[in-house]
Amino acid sequence: MEGTIRCSANYVPLTPISFLERSAVVFGDRPSVVYGDVKYTWKDTHQRCIKLASALSDHLGISRGDVVAALAPNIPPMYELHFGVPMAGAVLCTLNIRHDSAMVAVLLRHSEAKIVFVDYQFLHIAQGAFEILSKTVAKLPLLVMIPECGELVSIESLFSSENLEYEYLLEMGKLDFEVKRPNDEWDAISLNYTSGTTSSPKGVIFSHRGSYLNTLAIVLLHEMGSMPTYLWCAPMFHCNGWCLAWGVAAQGGTNICLRAVTAKGIFDNIARYKVTHLGAAPTVLNMILNAPASDQKPLPGKVTVMTGAAPPPPQVLFKMEELGFSVIHTYGLTETYGPGTVCVWKPEWNSLPRDAQAKIKSRQGVHHLGMGEIDIKDSVSMESVPWDGKTMGEAMFRGNTVMNGYLKNLKATQEAFNGGWFRSGDLGVRHPDGYIELKDRSKDIIISGGENISTIEVESVLFSHPFVLEAAVVGRPDEHWGETPCAFVKLKDGCNASAEEIIKYCRDRLPHYMAPRTVVFEDLPKTSTGKTQKYVLKEKAKAMGSISKKTTSKL
Repeated sequence: MEGTIRCSANYVPLTPISFLERSAVVFGDRPSVVYGDVKYTWKDTHQRCIKLASALSDHLGISRGDVVAALAPNIPPMYELHFGVPMAGAVLCTLNIRHDSAMVAVLLRHSEAKIVFVDYQFLHIAQGAFEILSKTVAKLPLLVMIPECGELVSIESLFSSENLEYEYLLEMGKLDFEVKRPNDEWDAISLNYTSGTTSSPKGVIFSHRGSYLNTLAIVLLHEMGSMPTYLWCAPMFHCNGWCLAWGVAAQGGTNICLRAVTAKGIFDNIARYKVTHLGAAPTVLNMILNAPASDQKPLPGKVTVMTGAAPPPPQVLFKMEELGFSVIHTYGLTETYGPGTVCVWKPEWNSLPRDAQAKIKSRQGVHHLGMGEIDIKDSVSMESVPWDGKTMGEAMFRGNTVMNGYLKNLKATQEAFNGGWFRSGDLGVRHPDGYIELKDRSKDIIISGGENISTIEVESVLFSHPFVLEAAVVGRPDEHWGETPCAFVKLKDGCNASAEEIIKYCRDRLPHYMAPRTVVFEDLPKTSTGKTQKYVLKEKAKAMGSISKKTTSKL
């Protein structure tokens, strides 16, 4: 339009770095990070991040676009890396602390990380990865060891002097370092790996722009006012803590770091620091609900919980509300920077029976303010399904908070964006009010005698059983039906139930074809983000063989 110009006065590339810079001014003397006896203010954190960026750039030769990896739990240095690495113009790659050495080696090789920051607790994993890498890579990444915060550690006793220690590295940095802001907001800020096979990892590229916009959206949907107190239960290595590694800084809040997530630790920290917000996968909600009475403490005030990762059963949501937690249900993928939707609550639903409220709250809802659109579409025709709550289709996203693409995998990126939408691979329906509800992953849906069975619906019924702590349903081969539901169940301590009792309970509440025909009692394998590893259970169900005349099994 005539009379307009684009210049530095009215256009600055969006970046989460600005959140830290603002909080250092506005909330400089307020607590930023707390970890046991270690406490920093926002001024402290800002200065430490600048010195980290300076050391990376001026002393370790990190340039724009270089990848810097981290293998660490929710501790202060992990938080600082979320700002210090991009302030050096580099890309942060946070690695899952549950990976073994072989997987860490694969990801370090694929990402071409120049440096890897390793918490002392996972040093043996990194050293094992280096041994594997040394056989195929000419130059290994530089290792920077992170000791326990606030403790002096003999570096020489842990690893060779060729490597560095975190606090020593920070001392090398200068406060007058000129922060390297992105030249283009499309530039990468972080690299997050999805769970996958060791042969073909998918590295999801986040941009400064997408991270900035998603951070603001998450702050809004998490109902975070100014100066919240956030308890780190969701891992920072997963989607950069659902973008809240940057979000707490945006609001000048206090990060309460938690190395290991336990029910006692959660209740103790909530009581001690008057926590106002936390994020947690449904498996952590289950941990909270089933905590021994000796570990539980009354909440000092309202605690808003954002949950996602796997669809939470309505019963879990209902019981959390009874304890005094306010639960916000979100849904998304690594490719959508974490949460991409939120089940926005409407006041007219407050008059509904509690079980009906919990059922609505377990829906994935509508796209948040940072996301452009979400739809349920026929994956072939790309036509939107009717808003009838019955017709199944694939959940698809598009907007500024969808990934740039997969690192070094143009084919996978093109497939994911085929049709102009990001294809999630999740199957769901859209209700008349526009809210979406997931029914299953496309790869997890059970097709029995031509009927589609949603494992999520069956699991929801299993979770409502008073003795069931955890449950997951997969398909088991069946000579007649093709496959039938097989339930893997973990019972609460001190509770007993037979396979026949569980199956009858489900048949009383579901169409018979949807009820499990097999029940296996055992611990469920989990990812670090709380998702049940269904591929492991599918292999077990397959190994059990095809069902013929026998209708139930108890192993």
